[in-house]
Amino acid sequence: MAVVHLGVEPYGPALELQRRLVALRQEGRIGDTLLLLEHDPVITLGRRADPGHILASPEALARAGIAVHRVERGGDVTYHGPGQLVGYPIVHLPSLGLGASDYMHHLEDVLAAALAEWGIATQRRTGVIGVWVGDNKIAALGVRVSKGVTYHGFALNVAPNMDHWATIIPCGITDGGVTSISQELGTAPPMAGVRTQVVRHFGERFGARMCTVTLEALLAAPPTHAVAD
Repeated sequence: MAVVHLGVEPYGPALELQRRLVALRQEGRIGDTLLLLEHDPVITLGRRADPGHILASPEALARAGIAVHRVERGGDVTYHGPGQLVGYPIVHLPSLGLGASDYMHHLEDVLAAALAEWGIATQRRTGVIGVWVGDNKIAALGVRVSKGVTYHGFALNVAPNMDHWATIIPCGITDGGVTSISQELGTAPPMAGVRTQVVRHFGERFGARMCTVTLEALLAAPPTHAVAD
């Protein structure tokens, strides 16, 4: 599986890149791919999101430099920003023998295993997607599947600006908070180290050999084969 590190990217261009790669994966012009990046500050609203879960005014968000995007993923309202590791797997679920629910659980398992490497014990909450430390969410997930190919994905809080979560009701959940690796450890771990752990556990959980490539090399690769719906 190709792994592409994009650095810090604005949300809009990253979303357009995902859509482009989804089409290429459906056409068999690329294989399964994992995009890893951080975003400039942004609030995103999923298909079922309640706009009332954004607590700050448009003026306050503008002053804080936080953009807003409505997107086609599942889930409610969430925040992305620097210091948060975002992963967008572009994978063909039927080729992996997975349905959407199993795929989400696999993503949760990957993040839980990576967090365990840092000594952080996590849990699932019944009926709620994500990875939790007690009553606080440390990783959010939201995906969309188009003709068997996934996009959107996960966001793991490493050392983001936690004050920005005060602008929303995260995922529309009123009885839980938000935490980060930095808050749990009392120090900010290197993002590169967290990325390495996530990639390793992703490969182990999905049974894939992970290979870091540039975006240019990915797009120049020869076609694989078109996928069935």
